[in-house]
Amino acid sequence: MRLIIALLLPWLLFFTVGRPIAGVVCLILQITLVGWVVAAIWAVYALSQYNTDKKIAAAQLDR
Repeated sequence: MRLIIALLLPWLLFFTVGRPIAGVVCLILQITLVGWVVAAIWAVYALSQYNTDKKIAAAQLDR
């Protein structure tokens, strides 16, 4: 579900992963049509980093 949000409303994804300042910057970038593509790529990258961080934190708790 977050991947769909990252592609359609990139700025909203940053608020869901706890990065509101990046969300505001992304919203400003998204205002232009060309910026929308860059914002979507940035949001997908941020989502992958968020998922990786969650996996690492879960693995450290298992120790």
